[in-house]
This record gives sequence, structure tokens and C-alpha cells, in this order.
Amino acid sequence: MNIPIASILRGLGGKCVLNWALVFFQRKHICRSFLGVFSVSLAVVDTLLTLSVTALHLQAEGHLLGLKLTRYHVCLLVQILGEVYSTLQWPVVIVAGLDHFFAVTRRWQASSRLSLFGSGLLWILSTLYVFLLSDFRPVMEEVFHIQIHQCWVFHTSQILHIATSLLLILGCAALHARRLALKHPPLKDQITDQSRAHSRRSFVLQTLYIFLNTWALLLVILAVLLLLPVGIPAYLGLNSAWLCFLNSLLIAVVLCAVCPASQLGQGGGGRAPRQLL
Repeated sequence: MNIPIASILRGLGGKCVLNWALVFFQRKHICRSFLGVFSVSLAVVDTLLTLSVTALHLQAEGHLLGLKLTRYHVCLLVQILGEVYSTLQWPVVIVAGLDHFFAVTRRWQASSRLSLFGSGLLWILSTLYVFLLSDFRPVMEEVFHIQIHQCWVFHTSQILHIATSLLLILGCAALHARRLALKHPPLKDQITDQSRAHSRRSFVLQTLYIFLNTWALLLVILAVLLLLPVGIPAYLGLNSAWLCFLNSLLIAVVLCAVCPASQLGQGGGGRAPRQLL
């Protein structure tokens, strides 16, 4: 899709404001998880990208380290970072899911330094993948660099794929809990098993209620985007608002899949959703 450079700058500026606003409001606990640390790194990278694109756009005839700067470099930089953002989506989901799994099961708690190292490693590996292994090819228009007013920008469908996949997993966990609640156990263990099944079902329903009550509006927006042929620009796809939603969704999936099976018998599972979502 072709997007005016002015619109790209406004989009990046708004994204930076949103990123830093969410980082500020969650500053007390943002370093307690991998996604929190990654959100800070994303805010830093987005800020550097915005400043770089603005400088390239304003200094179209300037020079840097012997390299002549043109508006072609604006489009090139936006396309490269957009591809890196798209490449990062699934690795971030996997690492964040493992982080929440180990935290919920109390097997291991990642430190801030380890989360920072993991975030940096993901950025480096994703960048190397884009340059060395992927089939990414920049798209440049055949016009004089002074006359460039629009950039070809790739769109991403990763957000819809990830949200759909995790919501399906969450639905399957809810159906599994309901099936266990309706299952008839042996008579000698009937009371105990029925009590556990009821607790499991209540736990899953409570988790789903909190999640849906928190993110109902965003779920509607995602459903509209899924139905309409509207592409999300790749350079806007990875942002702190999406990471907040992803964080809650991953916690809900882990809680429904793990906590009812391992912690409800100890009587502590009912409080977990409200603490973590």
C-alpha cells in the first residue's frame, strides 16, 4: 500500500506517544515480566525510528558519513523496520508465553537482566533474519528522489493470526473445563472429583469473564479488521497497546491451561486471575 510520508510521520509520532504513555502508567511493575521489558525496548526503537525518518525527510539533500541522504532512505528504513516488527511477532509470543507459564507454575522467575538480554537477542536475531535469510526485497518507486511523497509500505496480518490462534486455544481450554465438569467420575471419588471439576470450571469462567470485560472493545475492533480487507501497516503492527492485550491474552491462556490443573486443589487458584489480568 502507498502511504504519504507525512502520514507515516504522524503514525510513528502517535505510536511513540502511545508507547511511552503506557510505559509510564505501568512503570511500577513493567520490569517484572519479559513483555514489560520488551515494551520499553520497543518504545526506544520506535523513538529512534521516528527521529531518523523525520531527519531523513527534512534533510533530503544532506550527507551523513559520506552517504547522500534522500527520501528513498525514508521508505527503505520504514520497510526494513516494518519487516523486523513482523518477524518479531511470533517469537515474542512464544517467549512471553513461556515466561508466564514458568511464573504461574512457580518453577522459575526471569530477572529483569535476563528479560533485557532476551529482548536484545530477539531484536538482533530478527534483524539478521530479515537481512540474511528472508526473501525480503524493498519496493522503491521509479521517480526522482525529490518528487517522492509516498512510500510503499507492507501490511501485516500477524496480529490477526496470533489473536485468532490464542483465542481458539482459550476457547478450547474453556470447553475442556466444561467437559470435565460434566464427566461422571467413579462413585468412591465422586464428591472429591466433582468438587475439583466445579472449581476448575468456575476458575476458567472467572478468567474468561475478566479478560472479556477488559478487552471487549479491542476484540470487536479485531473482528472488524478480520472481516474487512483493511491491512495494518507493518511499522504500526508492533506497539505497546498490542503488547498489553497480548500479555492479558497469554496470561488467560496459561491460567486456563495450567492453574486449574495444578493449583485449584490448594485453594489458591480463584485469586490468580484478578491479580494477573
